[in-house]
Amino acid sequence: MEESLKLKKKKMYYKGKPKYQLTPKTSDWMHEIFIDTGLINGLIERYGSPINIHHLPSFNQNCEIYKQVFNSYGLKYRIFYARKANKSKGLVKQAFASGIGVDTASFKELEQSLALGGNSENLVLTAAIKTEAQIKLAIEHGVPIILDNEDECRLTQTVATKLNKKAKVGFRISGFEVDGEKLYSRFGFDVEDVEDFIGSYVGEGKTFDLLEVTGLHFHLDSYSTHQRSVSLIASIKIVSTLKEKGYPISFIDIGGGILMNYLEEEKEWTNFNEKLKDAVLNQNNDITFNDNGLGFRLEDGKLNGKLNTYPYFNKINKGSFIKEVLDFMDEASGLSVASLLLKNNIEIRIEPGRSLLDQVGITVAKVIHRKKDAKGQWLVGLEMNMSQMMSSSADFLLDPYMLYNSEVENDKDVDVFFTGAYCLERDVLLKRKITLPKLPEIGDYVAFVNTAGYMMHFFETEAHLFELSTNLIFTGSNEKLSFFQFIDDNKIVLEKHNEMH
Repeated sequence: MEESLKLKKKKMYYKGKPKYQLTPKTSDWMHEIFIDTGLINGLIERYGSPINIHHLPSFNQNCEIYKQVFNSYGLKYRIFYARKANKSKGLVKQAFASGIGVDTASFKELEQSLALGGNSENLVLTAAIKTEAQIKLAIEHGVPIILDNEDECRLTQTVATKLNKKAKVGFRISGFEVDGEKLYSRFGFDVEDVEDFIGSYVGEGKTFDLLEVTGLHFHLDSYSTHQRSVSLIASIKIVSTLKEKGYPISFIDIGGGILMNYLEEEKEWTNFNEKLKDAVLNQNNDITFNDNGLGFRLEDGKLNGKLNTYPYFNKINKGSFIKEVLDFMDEASGLSVASLLLKNNIEIRIEPGRSLLDQVGITVAKVIHRKKDAKGQWLVGLEMNMSQMMSSSADFLLDPYMLYNSEVENDKDVDVFFTGAYCLERDVLLKRKITLPKLPEIGDYVAFVNTAGYMMHFFETEAHLFELSTNLIFTGSNEKLSFFQFIDDNKIVLEKHNEMH
């Protein structure tokens, strides 16, 4: 530890400082790695650039946060990790070890999760497009299937008939009315029709007699706790009606989209938003690359649009988000959502992805070149591409860390943009201009923190025949860091699952 402190005093790594900073929340394990330049050099030399490092104890801590909230209400509950948020097999194994399940959204996700220890109790299939192969695999292993439409019901019935086995299913519903507005979604049965559909077509002696309905499911395309509470109350009423008709419905799954907080300070988030708006409105944008408004735009002298990124600062997040949903009071009954669930003996389920990956991952890439463009801007080329740190958001708004291989003796601030390896003008890894204490050297490293949720893999491609990034699993250690504590996720062994007949 003394050696680490000496390295820290040498100032070998720095947080980048844009004009308007967005200081990320970080964990001790990240800084332990940043300090150890020898370790980073060894990992990059062996596995290439970039590498993604996943810290399993942080994942387990996030699981515990949700468990504690549900336990405090005495509720029946199940937590399913949304596998689509990150493709690492090690996180699936950790989910099972932490006593939670896994939400799968494709054949391969389901197949891998079964081979990593999944079963009928800790898996669910929620794929947006369900193939016959997916449904067959789920039915063979007793994995519940969340049905989205009548065609999926028909396909599931057909496959179940071939297998001579009932299919456990839940029905996805949407179109809830909240404050006079019908919430649109392209997914699910309309909430106004689902009772009649199930009552008319599902069950013994009916069209879909091999579908055993055990629950309802919804996922809202917003981060509103109010919308979730109102939708949950409506779902509880549907469950109550269906139970009276003899359907053994036991759970309501409210999906994911549970907010997390990425930033240390709310003030920085507010300030960045206001300054970016001013910059776009006044046409003096020196914050982002080539005047990118990140969703804001100037039209006829007026500011239009909105910030097209994740809301990076959230006071209500993770456990407090769920608590706010459960504490909501239903005017009709005078009971809270939690009390309604208890009264009706309903298990609540959630499918968090991003929030279970809070503080779990970092992405580290190697500096390959430096150059000045025609505008005199420093472009620092990294051995990675934009698909390796990309979500549906306009930008990843966290300040990066610069890991130098030599001590920064005299601070000579320099503004840079980090660029990637694709032959595209838009392969700029962060749209914000980043200020560093000195120009990076070839072979230095840049670390992007808290990237495990949707940033590492969701849009990663092999364009140009580039190799996919290597995912490393790190279990943490109280001892000195060692190269051998990092496990290549590709080396995790899959066990062949036995088909059930």
